[in-house]
Amino acid sequence: MRKLYFLVPGMGGKFACGGLWAELKTFELAQQICPAEVVTYRKREKDVPFLSDLLQQQNLENAIFVMSWGFDVPKLAARLKSYNLVYHAHSAGYGFSLPADIPIITVSRNTMGYWGQHSPHSPIYYLPNQISDGFCNLNLEREIDVLVQLRKSSHYLIQELVPALKQHCKVQVVESYVEDLPGLFNRAKVYLYDSAEYWAQRGVSEGFGLQPMEALACGCQVFSSVNGGLSDYLDPGFKGHKIAGFSKEYDLKRILRVLQKPKESVPVEDWIAEYRAPQIIQRLQVILEELNDFFDGKSQYSSQIEKIARSRTVKLRLQRIFRKLSQKYLHRN
Repeated sequence: MRKLYFLVPGMGGKFACGGLWAELKTFELAQQICPAEVVTYRKREKDVPFLSDLLQQQNLENAIFVMSWGFDVPKLAARLKSYNLVYHAHSAGYGFSLPADIPIITVSRNTMGYWGQHSPHSPIYYLPNQISDGFCNLNLEREIDVLVQLRKSSHYLIQELVPALKQHCKVQVVESYVEDLPGLFNRAKVYLYDSAEYWAQRGVSEGFGLQPMEALACGCQVFSSVNGGLSDYLDPGFKGHKIAGFSKEYDLKRILRVLQKPKESVPVEDWIAEYRAPQIIQRLQVILEELNDFFDGKSQYSSQIEKIARSRTVKLRLQRIFRKLSQKYLHRN
């Protein structure tokens, strides 16, 4: 198999976020299948190759560059167009398009659907993010009734619902980095997450939604928005509950009811195995085999499927309208 170069802008600092950590986890899993290395392209890091330096080397046609930082993908794709490229898509909605010779690996089915519509002739695959084994139910006593993390939370959640809940139960709002997140989730009964407003402001989608799944894995009852990648696994009434449902009073009633009488949920490990390392590695093995096969023969494929261009869709729409009008006219006569 070809060597993989995972391109990230930097290894921390202003680039630190869930998307970076998820990408580095994927890199670690890929190392179990084939040669792989992290490469930075904005900030030079100690003991990490820098893209400009790497491009001075020979034989890079036998490698695959994996792009993931959505805002940087158009520039990277143009800069590296003569190499084998793959886009590892987390969020959707950045507004750029990709040529069909750049395969796309998506972290959610929601994002896969987006690219299936916007890049229908590209090779597209689904590879979910990993949930570490440390996120599990330790069956501890849960002294926190309701847990909320300030980051990504909506104005409604922090300014309206949380104050109302504090009148009835113990609420903890986390405003900083948590060293032991599995431990915190194991101390909470209910976890609230509402990111729809946050992502709407940024114009892109919730790529995966790790924390609600991590909370579920730790035995929390989760009330969450179901935007973007969250819709992959959150199933209101079965696996979690929908937050911001019609009115504050309705939300309050449902949360307090769960606190008073917890509802039995689907055993987590019955469905979360899809997101654990063993199954992800199996999927990644298949995907990488197909990608290598694609790049082996790409230069031999002389013709490409015609793009679904706007001019073509307008033409097809007009033809369809003309056929309908013709059939209507003939029917009358």
